[in-house]
Amino acid sequence: MDSGCLGLQKPNLEEIKHAKNAVFCPSMFGSSLEEVMVMQKERYPDHQLPWVQTRLSEEVLGLNGDQTEGIFRVPGDINEVNALKLQVDQWNIPTGLEDPHIPASLLKLWYRELEEPLIPHEYYDECITHYEDPEAAVQVVHSLPEINKLVLCYLIRFLQVFGQPDNVSITKMDVNNLAMVMAPNCLRCQSDDPRIIFENTRKEMSFIRVLVQHMDTSFMDGLL
Repeated sequence: MDSGCLGLQKPNLEEIKHAKNAVFCPSMFGSSLEEVMVMQKERYPDHQLPWVQTRLSEEVLGLNGDQTEGIFRVPGDINEVNALKLQVDQWNIPTGLEDPHIPASLLKLWYRELEEPLIPHEYYDECITHYEDPEAAVQVVHSLPEINKLVLCYLIRFLQVFGQPDNVSITKMDVNNLAMVMAPNCLRCQSDDPRIIFENTRKEMSFIRVLVQHMDTSFMDGLL
C-alpha cells in the first residue's frame, strides 16, 4: 500500500450523492459572500446575513460553547464535521448534536474557505497598518462593502460573547486566543516572504483583537 494514501478514506455514499448534487446546488463553502446570499434568497429573502453563519453560530451557543474549554481551538471530530457540512449544504442542522466543537470547527471552515477573504485583499494593508489603533481599525470595518461589513461585525459581536470574563474563566480562550484562531479566517496575507508572513500574522491577530475589545456592535442587535 502506498504510504501516501494512509489516512485517506473512500467517500461514503452520502458524500458521493452530495458531490453529484453540487453540480446543480452549489456549496455554501468555497463560494463568495455574494453567491451565498443569492443561494439563500429564495429560502430566506429577508435575511441580511448568511444563514450558514448565523445558524452555526447559534448552534455553538446553543450547545454551551461559551462554557466549553478550548472552544475554537480544539478541533471537532473530522468525520462529524464533514457530516455536518453535508447537512448544512442541504440547509439542515440535525438535531441531536452534542459537541459544540463540531459546529465551531465548521463555522471556522466556512470563514476560511470563502472565495475571497472576509476582509477583501484591497483592505489588507489598511488593517495591518492600523493594528494598534482602535478608532482607525473600526473605520476600516465601516469602509468595507456592506455584506462584508455585516458579516464581520456579526463575527466580532459573536466573539465578544466569548471574550466576557465569566466565559473566559471556563473556556480559557481570552481575546488574545480568540484573535489568534480567528484572524487567519478573516485576513489572508498574499506575500510569499516568510518574514513578512510572520510579521503580518502578529498584526492580523492584533487587528482582530482590537475590534473584539473596542468595536461597538450594538447596531447588529436582532439582525439576521
